[in-house]
Amino acid sequence: MGNPHILVIPYPEQGHIIPLLELSHCLASYGFKITFVNTQHNEERIRNASGLKVKGDTEDLIHLVSFSDGLESGEDRFKPGKRSETFLRLMPGKIEEFIERINASDSDKISCILADQTIGWALELAEKKGIKRAAFCSAAAAMLVQGFSIPKLIEDGIIDKEGTPVKMQTIMLSPTMPAINTAQLVWACLGNMNSQKLFFALMVKNIQSMKLTEWLLCNSAYELEPGAFNLSPHIIPVGPLVASNRLGDSVGSFLQEDSTCLEWLDKQPPQSVIYLAFGSSTVLSPTQFQELALGLDLTNRPFLWVSRPDITNGTPDAFLQEFKDRVSPQGKIVTWAPQQNVLAHPSVACFVSHCGWNSVIEGVCNGVPFLCWPYFADQFFNQSYICDIWKVGLGFNKDEHGIITRGEIKNKVEQLLSNEEFKATSLELKETVMNSIKEGGSSYQNFKRFIEWIKA
Repeated sequence: MGNPHILVIPYPEQGHIIPLLELSHCLASYGFKITFVNTQHNEERIRNASGLKVKGDTEDLIHLVSFSDGLESGEDRFKPGKRSETFLRLMPGKIEEFIERINASDSDKISCILADQTIGWALELAEKKGIKRAAFCSAAAAMLVQGFSIPKLIEDGIIDKEGTPVKMQTIMLSPTMPAINTAQLVWACLGNMNSQKLFFALMVKNIQSMKLTEWLLCNSAYELEPGAFNLSPHIIPVGPLVASNRLGDSVGSFLQEDSTCLEWLDKQPPQSVIYLAFGSSTVLSPTQFQELALGLDLTNRPFLWVSRPDITNGTPDAFLQEFKDRVSPQGKIVTWAPQQNVLAHPSVACFVSHCGWNSVIEGVCNGVPFLCWPYFADQFFNQSYICDIWKVGLGFNKDEHGIITRGEIKNKVEQLLSNEEFKATSLELKETVMNSIKEGGSSYQNFKRFIEWIKA
């Protein structure tokens, strides 16, 4: 019998693909064969960005396969619910056919399915086929806890059966977890009622599907979220999963990284640069975009700003070009950056972030203080961890028009960087979290147990 063959199925979003690819590298380092599934559209985006190279010593053990997502090239994949609907409708049949074809051969039979926890049908398929199954959460464990709490939230009259808060109030799922405003429950702050209903219905369904899984893994650590893990002890942390932990390069980006920003960082003083990146989904209004730019200028500090071409709904090209010319060389603006390398650079002083969980983990692993600018979904709760629990950052306040003003940006940068406690606490948290993946650490031990289960 050969080494175990694991079929890895991510949800088709960049923030889900990157950590599952990282986990795949970790599994491949133990000699396991990995087949990693993508949609053809996403594979093409990754190929255009990086050549789709699976880098490192595990390259020969990770095989990439892709299937059509059922959408034509001109269709709007960003329409709320569109990708989820087609992924749910078409992919289960294609994956089942693929498994049957592989397992009809004499060797390399798929022995385990490792699926994103949002893909409940994959766990159902694994049970149907008699294949070992494990689920992976790319978000904080607290997001799973919110999902598991849905029946009680409905029973207590806090939300209705479609997930809509009955009234705006602050609740606590556990005394050791951050308080949550019901308007910021992960499914209730997507900015679109149709998306909310679809996402909530999917969460409810996946709660049932996750009962079929034998392992529920999470890209977190006990030390980051003790309250969440105490409330749901069946969630098993194996993080932080970042490429630098295995001395490798991050893979899975949809956009081409501009490495010239690293050369620019080399020329900046230590602990001087404001790094700004808002992930792949945040959209700023033209007014907010300009206030952000002018606020950076007011700080009179060097900054590295990741500004995607689609970051505004009406890109102010003329303003942006004039701003670039005016602030150079104080500031550098790129469309995408090798974020893990940037956050590890000694010139970076702080991270202005949308608080997506991957970014949070990367910032924590590098001991970088945060300025929080959440956009939707779990990002508001992640801000609570950063500001209220770990105390490694600050949030921004909006004015009466919902704008974070240039003055607010300047003031919060000064407040964060003038207080040495934020950096000291960030470095302490980094040490604690990184110890979890070292030999003998909690995440290390969990991962070893997972390895032994796969081999058994």
